[in-house]
Amino acid sequence: MLGGCIAVPVPQQAGPPDRLGLQPARFATLPGWSDDTHADALPAFAETCARLRQMPADRRLGGGEAAAPLAGRVADWLPLCDEAAAIAPGDHAAARDFFEARFRPWLASNTVTQPADPYGTFTGYFEPELTGSRRRRGAEQVPLLQRPPDLIAVDLGDFMPELAGRRTAGQVRDGRLVPYASRAEIEGGALDRRRLELLWLDDPIDAFFLHVQGSGRVRLAEGGIARVGFAGQNGHPYVPIGRVLVERGAMTLDQVSMQSIRAWLRANPGEARAVMQQNPSYVFFREIRGLRLDEGPPGAFGAPLTPGRSIAVDHVHIPLGIPLWIATRDPMTQRQLNRIVLAQDVGGAIRGPVRGDLFWGWGEEAAEAAGRMRERGLWWLLLPAELGRVAEAPAPTPAR
Repeated sequence: MLGGCIAVPVPQQAGPPDRLGLQPARFATLPGWSDDTHADALPAFAETCARLRQMPADRRLGGGEAAAPLAGRVADWLPLCDEAAAIAPGDHAAARDFFEARFRPWLASNTVTQPADPYGTFTGYFEPELTGSRRRRGAEQVPLLQRPPDLIAVDLGDFMPELAGRRTAGQVRDGRLVPYASRAEIEGGALDRRRLELLWLDDPIDAFFLHVQGSGRVRLAEGGIARVGFAGQNGHPYVPIGRVLVERGAMTLDQVSMQSIRAWLRANPGEARAVMQQNPSYVFFREIRGLRLDEGPPGAFGAPLTPGRSIAVDHVHIPLGIPLWIATRDPMTQRQLNRIVLAQDVGGAIRGPVRGDLFWGWGEEAAEAAGRMRERGLWWLLLPAELGRVAEAPAPTPAR
């Protein structure tokens, strides 16, 4: 239906699109490589492997033109998964040997800039904890909505190959896909009669930040905890309200953090709603059952997120599921943060070849670190060594 009768709006991008460049490297040159506790990355790698085992063996892991051939297919990863599973928990030396023997690091850069820029921005996110109810009552007046049945998500790459991995969403009217209601329109009642209320929360600011994070834990007035996760998005672009507050002169760029934004919203209740509605993006949720309390929510790759070891990426450039080596700084201590992470999630604000959003977990410490993290850094894609050797093999000499 989408291909035959619906005109799909294609977003126009100012300037040339970012492009991922990859330069082969050696593990000995990675900052802090010898200092990581490598076995601590294996549980997150095992979650990637569990997801891969559910996929067709010939499925490609994806990513941009530079990464896709080096990431290969699911079948290329399954032997690596079997080998990793045989490593004893906590055996950091064996885990390090495994990565060094079976993978090759590739330094990522943005090749649109001249010269190519290997530095990017790393932020953090977490799973917030909120309070609410399954029914509207007392203080619980802020609805958390389920995905509307008429919301249609579109992969723009199905229509224009150069937009592979980019998505939009809308609803069909008169045979055309048109924009869905914005945050302001939804909060103004555009969906009020649709009976989409999943839960009711007690704080609009907490609800807004739940939309930013994409998943959360809601402590229910009736007792128990409901886990909620991303179910859809209205297709509007994500606009960071920190940037809005900087443009208004409310704070400077170096003052922007989740904590400072939240404090400003609390201190300016008369303006808070209008500022939050400057971000037209709106997220719909689903309840996730069967998760342990010591387990993270599932990311876009389908694997449960591991605190400190799972990272959100721009899957237009970076294949989902792969390990990466990041070199950045801890936002709390300002010490070097160098470690193996797994590309297991995506995010509306995560765009570019060197752009990551590190999952910190849940609870107050995770919220503090995630809210303050905005660091420059580098990363290397860790891809199967055998595929790298094939990619770099010289072409056979044509027969005369």
